[in-house]
Formats: sequence, structure tokens, C-alpha cells
Amino acid sequence: MFLNYNFSGKRALVRVDFNVPLKDGKITDNSRITAALPTIKKILKDGGSVILMSHLGRPKGEEKPEYSLKQIVPELSNLLEAEVLFAGNCIGEKAFDLSASLEPGKVILLENLRYFKEETNGDRAFAEKLAKHGDVYVNDAFGTAHRAHASTAVVAQYFEPENKMFGSLLEAEISNLEKVLNKPEKPVLAVIGGAKVSSKIEVINNLLDTANEIIVGGGMAFTFIKSQGGNIGTSLVEDEMLDIAVDILQKAKSKGVKIWLPTDVIAADKFDADANTQLVNSDEIPNGWMGLDIGEQTIKSYKEVINRAKTILWNGPMGVFEMTAFEKGTKEIAKCIANVSVSQSYSLVGGGDSVAAVNKFNLGDKVSYVSTGGGAMLEYLEGKRLPGIAAIKS
Repeated sequence: MFLNYNFSGKRALVRVDFNVPLKDGKITDNSRITAALPTIKKILKDGGSVILMSHLGRPKGEEKPEYSLKQIVPELSNLLEAEVLFAGNCIGEKAFDLSASLEPGKVILLENLRYFKEETNGDRAFAEKLAKHGDVYVNDAFGTAHRAHASTAVVAQYFEPENKMFGSLLEAEISNLEKVLNKPEKPVLAVIGGAKVSSKIEVINNLLDTANEIIVGGGMAFTFIKSQGGNIGTSLVEDEMLDIAVDILQKAKSKGVKIWLPTDVIAADKFDADANTQLVNSDEIPNGWMGLDIGEQTIKSYKEVINRAKTILWNGPMGVFEMTAFEKGTKEIAKCIANVSVSQSYSLVGGGDSVAAVNKFNLGDKVSYVSTGGGAMLEYLEGKRLPGIAAIKS
């Protein structure tokens, strides 16, 4: 709908995700801003005007200078090659005066929505005030689509169905996730890593109906290994999740889904970049040692699995890739996924650490799609209803 909509003469209120990392007032990663540019440019090209709203950090209802979106204006102006006006209060009198008289081709950025606790509370009166800024509402913030906030779920109620829509980024996110969940080319592989099983249980359970094989890496692997009687030393483990890990493995077996666990790991005597290390079997880690990356044999077998997949979902690293000593597993898996993406497979990478990994190893442009949503992507993969998406569809 977005690409076919004519914004000529319309004021478009656009929810973007400009929650970018800052250091000393300078943006250290502008990817969330660049991701929103196609939507903004399409509206401007049509002859519309744009009122942008976003959150930044967690000011918890208080005005704090370090969370002001005014810091975003120079970068946004530079990327758009156009002036960006700034309203120092998202529902202030000046903001409404600016948006009411906004000429076609002009852009306003409203101040941080979370300066008001009403935003995160999903307050209707606050959402109704926000709605006054635009003739059309466009949600292009996938990263907050799982939140029932005023600017993502409630504001849409104040626009007619034909005047509320997803932006190009959010449309692309949904389309790519659907490609994995509902229309995948077989065989389907899920590569799931990260620290905790507890944060990925629902994702894995939901993927058991879609995936043919699931690779497990990262700290969460040790909960599975311990559940099978393995010795894991002082590796990260969730003892309260051991029975659930057993249950997942049994469910997978009954559904014909192969779950791959590490067979060897790089173990360290402390959580430190300069720790002493040794290569050991994943279920024979000595006392006082912890697994911080997958080992050579595991890398080799995981690559074989990746090489036969046609659809790949990757969420979570294989080890502590932030430390050079423990980056090899994640790096090799990332390179392998990138290689098959170029030649034969569709790959979707999502989740903060996975995205950070493909960027660290300069592979972001080699995989098929990099999702901008961490929590939102996980909840979508869990099969949950996302308020920000439901509000547009209803």
C-alpha cells in the first residue's frame, strides 16, 4: 500500500526508530536512520511533508538532555541533504504550529516521545494529540512494533484505514520474516545462539514446525549439553531450564527436526580476552573452565549443515565474538552463511548480536536480509501478535 499511496499535499506522521547509539553526543552507528530514508524520501518526492517521531533511550518520563533527539538533526539533515526542523516538545504548542503550517517537501523531527510516561503507558489522550500532527500515519519502526505504546499501537486508531500504513522498512521486515516462517524453500535451517535458552524457548518451539534442522551455539548450548549429562565446568548454564531443554530435544525428535549441539569448544580458565584456553569436548569441560566458543570439529559440521540449507534464519552468536580469542566460531559461521546466500540460499539475520557480528566481519551486504528488530523479530518468530502491526491491519 505504501508504495502506491500518493502523499501529495499530505502531512505524514511517521513513527521511526531513531534509537541510535551515541557517544559524547555523536552518533556511532547511523544504520537505523539510513533504514528510514526510503520511506521519508518517497513521501517528499510525492509532494508530501514529514513529521517524524521516535524515542531515544529510556528517559522514563523525564526531560534529560542526553536523550534529546536534537542530537539526531545534523546527521539526518546531512543524509537527506535538506533542512530538518526540530520541535522541542512532541505535543507542545510550537510543535503543533510547525506541523500545521508545514509546507510540502519539509521535514520536522519531534522531541523524544519517552519524555512523556504516557508514551510507554499507551495513553489514548497522548496518542490523540500526536495524531493531530498528520493527515496520514505511517509506522516504519519495526524495532518497537512489539510494544503497545501510544505512538506505535494507539495512534493508528485516530486515522481512517486508508490513511494508516506500514512504511517501506516495516513492509520489508514483515515480508522477509514471512518468507522464513510461511513460504520457505526447503530445507530450512535455524541457527540459534546467544546466552540463554530462556530467551529463545518460544522461538525454538515455534520453529520446530518450520525448520528441518536447528544449530545451537553460544552459552545456551551448555544448558542443553548439561541436560544430557555432560560436564560443562563453569560454563554459563540455566539449571532451571534443564527439563525444558530435554523437552525441546524430545519434541524435535518426534517432529523429525535435527538439533545440532557443539561437540567441541574453546574453553577458558576465566572470562577474559587474555585467558588461558584449550580445545575440549563440549561434554568434558574440566572443572574451573568455561566454554566461550565452538571448536574446530563443530565449525566443520555446522558448515556442512549450512551448505545444504536453502532457507536460513540466524539469531545469536556462537561464542563471545566480541573478544578476538573467541570470535572464530561466529566469524566462520557468518562467512559460511554469507557464501551460501550469494550462491544458493535465502538468509535472514536478526537480533542485536547477530547483526553486530555480520557488521564486524563486513558481511552485512552478503546475507539476504538483515532485520532491524531484536525483540520484535523474536516475538514475530514466536508467533505472537505484535501491537504495532495489528494496529495497522485492524
